[in-house]
Amino acid sequence: MKDTAVTSMEVEIETEETQRAELRRMKVVATSMLLLAAIVFIVFRAIEEDNSWAGYIRATAEAAMVGAFADWFAVTALFKHPLGIPIPHTAIIPKRKDEIGEGLGDFVQSNFLTGEVISEKLEQAAIAKRIADWLADPDHARSIVSEVAVVTGAISEVLRDDEDVRDLVDSLVRDRLAKVPVAPIVGRVIDAGMDGGHHHEVYNVVLSGAASFLEDNRETFRRRLTQESPWWVPEPVDDRVFERIFSAVMAFLREVDHNPHHHFKKDLDDRARVLAVRMRDDERLIEQGEQLKTELLDHPEFQAWTKDLWSSLQAGFSDATQEPDSEVRARIEQAIIAVAERLRTDEDLQAKIDEWIRSVVVYLAEHGRTEIAGLISNTVQNWDANETSERIELQVGRDLQFIRINGTLVGGLVGLLIYTSSELFF
Repeated sequence: MKDTAVTSMEVEIETEETQRAELRRMKVVATSMLLLAAIVFIVFRAIEEDNSWAGYIRATAEAAMVGAFADWFAVTALFKHPLGIPIPHTAIIPKRKDEIGEGLGDFVQSNFLTGEVISEKLEQAAIAKRIADWLADPDHARSIVSEVAVVTGAISEVLRDDEDVRDLVDSLVRDRLAKVPVAPIVGRVIDAGMDGGHHHEVYNVVLSGAASFLEDNRETFRRRLTQESPWWVPEPVDDRVFERIFSAVMAFLREVDHNPHHHFKKDLDDRARVLAVRMRDDERLIEQGEQLKTELLDHPEFQAWTKDLWSSLQAGFSDATQEPDSEVRARIEQAIIAVAERLRTDEDLQAKIDEWIRSVVVYLAEHGRTEIAGLISNTVQNWDANETSERIELQVGRDLQFIRINGTLVGGLVGLLIYTSSELFF
């Protein structure tokens, strides 16, 4: 992990140096065009009186300088005061950093953390089917069996009556689950996992999954940006802004993933603690958990599963549970795979599980999106204004230099057109 973090840091430093070099190069190109226009203007202004045709070139160079200066001022004013002069409405990013953070938080809250967006993505994800597919893999089932083998071996010595035990297990499972509230247990599991430090692995899995999710839905987010962007913004600018933002988000996910002490993870720890409390105390969330539990307990496939599971376990109870190749483990593995296969084919059960997951996630998102937006805005507010401006300039400054270049060229062409028109008609 340490080597990976070091490598990631080296790559980030190398990338930043490359960006700085590209930015400097494009600034030199844009400034050189301004200087070239100035030289052309001086030369042809000197010979204009004796050569009427020189006026066309002088006018072109003059307008090109105007366009170059105007666009230089506009681009520079985004990040700092031009020439260090505190002109009003300049150094926009450093001055409005906090407002930008609030706007970004509101944008995420309004466009990503909504019930409609989340529901659509979860419906497409088919989580219950993915769980079934994962459990149906013999290797995955075997890893679960290794954890429960000891328990099943002990039970085999106590309960032996086949039919009675099947009914007893079914009754015990249903009655016991009916009395135990699901949501508070989940809250205690979160606390226990965090106390044991196991949540860090969960973070890594979630971060990797988030990165994969973003990559898989790259085009969806691009289309969304196009819908939200003002009509007058050119599509190439949208493309470059999106690529820069998307790359920055992916880099941030990698940074958090590789740094176990990242402040974002600490904030997640605090919020996970709050979530655990909500799972124990929020009556609406507890009620939703109970509704899903009741539906699962009453489902015929669940009842058949409890009895079939016991039959599979009972057949191998006499085997040595500690032996990796014992019959007990083989039968438990088969039972898990059988449950997975049933879940694969039972669309009604899949729909119930997916609906519960969707309702819980939507509830958490809708009730926590204000906090998430606040986290984004607070994080941006804690950034140094000048450092923030510099980092943003590194990301998009190279592309903004093309505005200066285009301003020089377009200004020159407009100047030539105006001068030519004046010569023809006046």
